[in-house]
Amino acid sequence: MRLTILGGGGFRVPLVYGALLGDHAEGRITHVTLHDLDPARLTAVARVLADQAGDAPDAPSVTVTTDLDEALCGADFVFSAIRVGGLAGRAADERVALDLGVLGQETVGAGGIAYGLRTVPVAVDIARRIARLAPDAWVINFTNPAGLVTEAMSRHLGDRVIGICDSPVGLGRRVARVLGAEPDEAGIDYVGLNHLGWLRGLRVAGRDELPRLLADPDALGSFEEGRLFGPAWLRSLGAIPNEYLHYYYFNRETVHAYQEAKQTRGAFLRDQQDRFYAEMTRPGAPALRTWDRTRAEREATYMTENRASAGLGERDETDLESGGYEQVALALMRAIARDERTTLILNVRNRTTLRVLDEEAVIEVPCLVDANGAHPLSVAPLPGHATGLVCSVKAVEREILAAAGSGSRATAVKAFALHPLVDSVNIARRLVDGYTDAHPALAYLNRT
Repeated sequence: MRLTILGGGGFRVPLVYGALLGDHAEGRITHVTLHDLDPARLTAVARVLADQAGDAPDAPSVTVTTDLDEALCGADFVFSAIRVGGLAGRAADERVALDLGVLGQETVGAGGIAYGLRTVPVAVDIARRIARLAPDAWVINFTNPAGLVTEAMSRHLGDRVIGICDSPVGLGRRVARVLGAEPDEAGIDYVGLNHLGWLRGLRVAGRDELPRLLADPDALGSFEEGRLFGPAWLRSLGAIPNEYLHYYYFNRETVHAYQEAKQTRGAFLRDQQDRFYAEMTRPGAPALRTWDRTRAEREATYMTENRASAGLGERDETDLESGGYEQVALALMRAIARDERTTLILNVRNRTTLRVLDEEAVIEVPCLVDANGAHPLSVAPLPGHATGLVCSVKAVEREILAAAGSGSRATAVKAFALHPLVDSVNIARRLVDGYTDAHPALAYLNRT
């Protein structure tokens, strides 16, 4: 089986390759093609992968290319993890918004809209090429904003594009451990949009154990989401929100923390990765060890501003474990390629899962995965407060898609203005001005 990774010079690609190295079953991935627009980044990541593989006799072979069509031809799976505008673009997204007093996070609020407006046209072009050059390939989308980009690509690829995210998996694992359950044996009731979902139940041996957790303040405060949101708020909700909902529930405090920070998250990662890739140009640099050291620093500083706004210190070691998006991707490929049925939380087209949304809306829910793809499982309706937020953010996503398709500046303003975290139409207009000035890729919005 052949896997193509778009954004193959990206820093987290070694996580995916590391997962592939642990797969020795029949039908595994035997060849990986890395595609990126930056040859130097491709060379750096290829060095790390070579160190990872070592002398393993069955390690997947690796080729690199800057030619997209060449990368796509013959692919069985396409993993998309591109970043349009790079980390410099992310840093600009954050700064433009913060200068206007609103959130600039890369997937939430104004920053997420700006990132989506840059990314959707590129993702749509990729989807069209895949449909032409590799029509039988399955596309695994990790490109942010993941739900929005998956929906844009699904208009050309249908159900053959599936979005993944490690946030729900990481949340489920942490809750399961607090309850004394094995994460892989727990059934998670989770529903929403990407970075906008709620864990509403966790079943162990047929019994929902979440009420037991919600009734225990000490247990609620013992893991990352409990410390972030506070036990009292979690009991009020009767659910455990995805960590990204902190930007909504504590928006004022988070914006203030971002404004007070010496450096935004995007700027930190930009500088950190610039150092990593610069070091990798030295022939004698220990590739894998350098990458490991950089990754550890990256994980330890995740959502620093949110923790600061909640009065928290450094992350606990138990919170450093992510949901393992690379393991989600591997499980997804295994299930499809070998018909190994499994249940995963994925971003897929709604069909009739959430009645408040139309069939084509991409949502994030548990899915049964088999050789025919991912099939969303039935879920109970969301409570009113969550329904309102999901419908509001989905409406914003639809305006982003419309603006990206039409080039309408007025539609882009509407997308910003309708977002729950942008509090003024005038601010929305200034955001569009600021982002079009900062990003040449948004020049297409100069039309009315």
